[in-house]
Amino acid sequence: MDAAALRSHFPVLAERAYLNAGTCGPLSRETVEATTGVLQRAADEGRTRAYMESMLDLRTRQRAAYAQRLGADATDLALTTCTSEGVVRVLAGLELQPGDEVLTAPDEHPGLLGPLGTLRERRGVQIRTAPFADLADEVRQRTRLVACSHVSWVTGAVRPAGLAQLGPEVQVLLDGAQGVGAIPIDVSALGCTFYAGSGQKWLCGPVGTGMLWIAPQWRGRLASVGATYINLAEPGRGLDSALHPDARTHDSPALSAEASAGALAAHDVLAAAGWESVHERAIGLAARFAERLAESGRTVAARGDTTLVSWEDPDPEGTRDRLGAAGVLIRNLPGTPYLRVSVGAWNDEADLDRLLEALER
Repeated sequence: MDAAALRSHFPVLAERAYLNAGTCGPLSRETVEATTGVLQRAADEGRTRAYMESMLDLRTRQRAAYAQRLGADATDLALTTCTSEGVVRVLAGLELQPGDEVLTAPDEHPGLLGPLGTLRERRGVQIRTAPFADLADEVRQRTRLVACSHVSWVTGAVRPAGLAQLGPEVQVLLDGAQGVGAIPIDVSALGCTFYAGSGQKWLCGPVGTGMLWIAPQWRGRLASVGATYINLAEPGRGLDSALHPDARTHDSPALSAEASAGALAAHDVLAAAGWESVHERAIGLAARFAERLAESGRTVAARGDTTLVSWEDPDPEGTRDRLGAAGVLIRNLPGTPYLRVSVGAWNDEADLDRLLEALER
């Protein structure tokens, strides 16, 4: 892999150490050009049949690209606008009843905890929390769903392996916001029923792109959340139109051609570098950075072989702002003592040196 060549695609890296892909990945020139190209053609030619046909073609290609990142079949993957939309579609489509239990961790992302709180209020479903590492051991007789991160957004720890061994009565919904594009994924090996992910983070696509994988055996069991034009097999038949027989039933209705074009361009930049190399480089850089932080005397959160590194800081917001002024872009995690760095294959040792030097000032 030519790391310098990959880095050259991202303008932000010319002047800044951008280490915030866990929020939004850096935008490549190709992503910007693809997005503006669609918009310019629409402005010049109007958004008529040609625009709509191109949108459907782009969706097909985007679906195939995202499915490859999950080791999945494209027929089992819905296109969404973000991870949380996928979570909402699963929770709304499951037939959970009062007294049923959903098990989660207390420090999950608000994009997961918020929908779970709504489920509790509207359906009387019990929401119980347990430490992330203990979730597989905390499943009880009335537990119907375990909903948690694939990769913890707080620490970078990986979902408990025991979740892959739960029985057929307990479904698993994984929040893959910090997984897809960051580390290798084979959804069938994860033992999950549903996997929701983002396009704007480690896939470096536009905000407003995401995915939801649904296990094949659940294709006809997860209820659609209000089918619209894009979800109907024959929209011209009106009330008589059936839903698509695959995961397109759960597609977001408002994914634009320009968003899909940008998502594909972003994906292709990384694919050209080789996904195995992209993953290996990012994970390796993150591991070395975690070691250097620990050697400097900082308390690093327990993590897995992922691309996130979090450490304790006495003033996370102040340090974040001070580093930002120095051209080092990271984030703090509200409600915790942590600063978090998101390390991508587009980063290099100089970015990490710059961060460490700024921390010492």
